[in-house]
Amino acid sequence: MMEIILEDIGRRFNRDWVFQHVNYRFITGLRYAVLGPNGSGKSTLLQVVSSALTPSVGHITYQTGGVTIDPDRVYQYLSIAAPYLELIEEFTLAEQIRFHFMHKAFLSGFNGQSLIEYMGLTHAQDKQLRYFSSGMKQRVKLGLACCADVPIVLLDEPTSNLDEEGIAWYLQLVEQTVAGRLLLVCSNQEREYGFCDHTITITDYKA
Repeated sequence: MMEIILEDIGRRFNRDWVFQHVNYRFITGLRYAVLGPNGSGKSTLLQVVSSALTPSVGHITYQTGGVTIDPDRVYQYLSIAAPYLELIEEFTLAEQIRFHFMHKAFLSGFNGQSLIEYMGLTHAQDKQLRYFSSGMKQRVKLGLACCADVPIVLLDEPTSNLDEEGIAWYLQLVEQTVAGRLLLVCSNQEREYGFCDHTITITDYKA
């Protein structure tokens, strides 16, 4: 089992606190949603949880099997899909997948070709990502995140740019790939997180 333990976490930019006094424990096998309006700090909390940002105050601990993980190594245990994380536009889809999975293992049952087929993008596998629509890019981001064999999956606004068919695909993707893992979804749309076990309202932690 892997745990992420937040102890009195706060984050500020200049003098403005985004959130304060967050005490929470995330564990594998459960699904969590961080809720709040746009600009409320959901993405900032996700970046703190992922160790991309350090908290301004408080302490965050990562443990697996009771062993503490150095925050600088946490990236090995997680994958993330977010609007502010870009794909490599010069790569074709096949090249992006090969590059991504040089650093992560495939989830059991997937390989490069089966992932392309699962994303419904076989027709575009040799096309540069710069020519993909925003919805196609979002499918790629979600597929890369959810089909990597890591214990933690972090998704920020996961249905951004997806049409109704894409949203149905996202819900199926989550159902088929995140069992037994720690899933954290940042959202203000219930359709993106309705399957979650626990919710955290970021505005509860405003100064």
